[in-house]
Amino acid sequence: MEKVDLLARLKPEIDLVDETMRADLQSLAGRELIPSSLVEVLEHALFSGGKRIRPLLCILAAALCGNNSKVVYRLAIAFEYLHVATLLHDDVIDHADTRRGRPAANTVFGLAPAILAGDFLHARSMFLVGTIGGKRCLELICSATEAMAAGEFFQLANVQKFNQSEKDYFTVINGKTALFIGAVCETGGIFAGAGNKEIEALKTYGANLGRAFQIQDDLLDYQGDPAKTGKTVGNDFCEGKMTLPLIHALKAADKTERYFLLDLLKGRKSERSVKLEEAKDIIAKNGGFEYGRQLAEKLIGTGIAALDILRARHNEQILATLTGLARYVIQRDK
Repeated sequence: MEKVDLLARLKPEIDLVDETMRADLQSLAGRELIPSSLVEVLEHALFSGGKRIRPLLCILAAALCGNNSKVVYRLAIAFEYLHVATLLHDDVIDHADTRRGRPAANTVFGLAPAILAGDFLHARSMFLVGTIGGKRCLELICSATEAMAAGEFFQLANVQKFNQSEKDYFTVINGKTALFIGAVCETGGIFAGAGNKEIEALKTYGANLGRAFQIQDDLLDYQGDPAKTGKTVGNDFCEGKMTLPLIHALKAADKTERYFLLDLLKGRKSERSVKLEEAKDIIAKNGGFEYGRQLAEKLIGTGIAALDILRARHNEQILATLTGLARYVIQRDK
């Protein structure tokens, strides 16, 4: 499925996700204990060009398992709320000025409002999952959000660890991204009343999509177009972050190249910025970028293959859409 066809196919669902979020915010705005200033921050954070991949995955997983109820949209927005809550908090932690090419909420409204808005979205997300998805879904998403926080702590612990292994890397991205996206797909299946083997297949698909998504983010950080990504090229390296292309290059490089990279990582951020192009050349020469691309493609292939068990439901159009969405994750340019 071509990217243009996929986006055209998904636009009605994306529009419905946005409509459902707007209706939910409108219902909140009418409450005495919800100030208009909070709703203003939420609208800024939620409607800034997100791709809505997480709610789409929940909706598509439920539909694949035979449930096309419109109620699933209210369940699905919980995952966009939770995702945006993490972005609000990340931007505060990272002192980010922009998000998706627009001023970040912490820049526009201040640190405290951004943090509190993130807290509110987290609480609202759990309320929606619990009331619509039920106890099993709530336990699943709570476990995934615990893993997200743990993943962030693993990342903090690895900041000065320049001999990281792929295992270290995947411990972080499994917690931060993969387990949550797997849980989103599982939730769609649970909501639809799917069997345990089908739910496990959806989890495998989602988790591998999440891993590939993060690897593609790592590649775009080095090789993306800032006009499309909204981010400065090489920001991860300049911040001293150990992502997959760099980890692989350090392992494959000769002694001179390895020491050059390690000296930069242990030195000043300004020095890393000045020598970014040299570092990128070393990473490319030692196959860091190509390795990342190949591994992301392998993960997507494994995820798509897991859905074979669901072909018995004879919903080829939705399977094709999920396959196309997985392919989009590793072909996207922003």
